[in-house]
Amino acid sequence: MVITAARMPPTFDPYKNNTAMGSLSNILKLNAISSGATGLLLVSFPRSLATLMGVPGTLPLVLVGLFLLVFGIFVFGVSVTKPIRPSSVKVVIWLDASWVVMSAVALVFLVPILSTIGIAIVAGVAVWVAGMVYLQTKGLQQLAQNQTS
Repeated sequence: MVITAARMPPTFDPYKNNTAMGSLSNILKLNAISSGATGLLLVSFPRSLATLMGVPGTLPLVLVGLFLLVFGIFVFGVSVTKPIRPSSVKVVIWLDASWVVMSAVALVFLVPILSTIGIAIVAGVAVWVAGMVYLQTKGLQQLAQNQTS
């Protein structure tokens, strides 16, 4: 007599869902760490960074830094929630995409003010965040696909 285990429907395949969640969770953690670290730098060294970037005052850097610290905590919370909530990931993606758009708009107006290094930093961070948007979107799509296949 041979006993075989009943095959679970693919939507309940824990390996598939954990792999997608694991990948998306790791990307979100990377986003949280990079956002939090950037926020910490901006809050800790606003005068030095303002001088380096050509920003006339420190308040904008401190405010952005505080936002990034809160954002990083939020994203980390999203990354460790099991199961990952797609609606929360969409909020993260929307905020990141907004950051990219606002960085482009800010550069248009701030090019005459910012130093070359400041322009490069703003543009570089926007490219990094755009990469996060892409990877998080792909992770969310993979998660949805694995849950329906």
